Amino acid sequence: MDKLFTPLRFSGRALSHRVVHAPTTRLRANADDSPSELMVEYYRQRASAGGLIITESTHVSCDSRGYLGAPGIYEDHHIPGWRKIADAVHDKGGLLFMQLGHDGRQSHVDLTGGPLPIAPSVVPFETDVLTQDGWVPASPHRAIDVEEIQRVIGYYRRAAERAKAAGLDGVELHAANGYLVDTFLQDGTNLRTDAYGGSIAKRARLMLELAEVLVSVWGADRVGVRLSPSGQWGSVSDSDPQATFSHAARALDNFGLAYLHIIEPRVKGVETLDDRPPVAAEMLRKVFSGAIIAAGGFDGEGAEAVLRKGDADLVAFGRFFASNPDLPYRLKHRLPLNAYDRSAFWGGTHVGYTDYPFHEPASVV
Repeated sequence: MDKLFTPLRFSGRALSHRVVHAPTTRLRANADDSPSELMVEYYRQRASAGGLIITESTHVSCDSRGYLGAPGIYEDHHIPGWRKIADAVHDKGGLLFMQLGHDGRQSHVDLTGGPLPIAPSVVPFETDVLTQDGWVPASPHRAIDVEEIQRVIGYYRRAAERAKAAGLDGVELHAANGYLVDTFLQDGTNLRTDAYGGSIAKRARLMLELAEVLVSVWGADRVGVRLSPSGQWGSVSDSDPQATFSHAARALDNFGLAYLHIIEPRVKGVETLDDRPPVAAEMLRKVFSGAIIAAGGFDGEGAEAVLRKGDADLVAFGRFFASNPDLPYRLKHRLPLNAYDRSAFWGGTHVGYTDYPFHEPASVV
């Protein structure tokens, strides 16, 4: 694991290892969408000196909610809870980036507060979302108009400002997994003929305008973007994903971002679809010159391999970080990993969340 534990200069600071905590939705927020004390403990456990944590997707507005229990940053009263999490991570010498997201058509009127979920176009699909009545089919969605797009961009700006006020180290734009930004980018879900649809450049416009807004608040070296080329989560598709995502990555490269975060198509949510080697990071490395985080189905050996090949600079772990609060320590010392409990991934108590054992008390990398 030599490469995985080679220091890296990142976002103006030094990382001591390249094991990244992936943004994993766990649905343990308070009823008002503020971070719970249980969440504070979860992130505290997984922080390590010189390690990067990316938070779970955090809603930028009340009507962007798609899963009951996911946290928000759309009101000022959300700031103190996030400050507690940032302080907990910083106390252990780690860095914390917040993933900002809008769930788009993957939502329900009980979560949006009444309005229909929004999307670039109306393209029927089937998925379930978590509401107070449990997992139910998503509500029918509607196409957003241009004026509303500007309102959404404003949501992201204010969310980024609140994340900064909470003391985080940066933000990540969630442009993956079939949520709002991803549905604009891909032509299977974007059937528009205005300035936000049609050509690849027009479909990428919302993503780039959001990146520009986040950079204006944070500076380019404190902003990352997450993409999922050929991903299947959220029933998205594109007729030419190589062209679409290469254009997106090339355009993002002009900002000088902290990183590009790429989900491999071999995974769908928390399911591994196949054991193919990474292909998305390899493709986009050709057009993105900044740091790349690869995610999706990696174990320690796979992470070391993609780093040695040069297709990525860091590797994000989701499922294994969920069940191993001391994952960097375990990987470095080639120790056995705790098995994860899928039934506890989305919502619940401390069970399967903060009760996983450390290999040693207060393990350090």
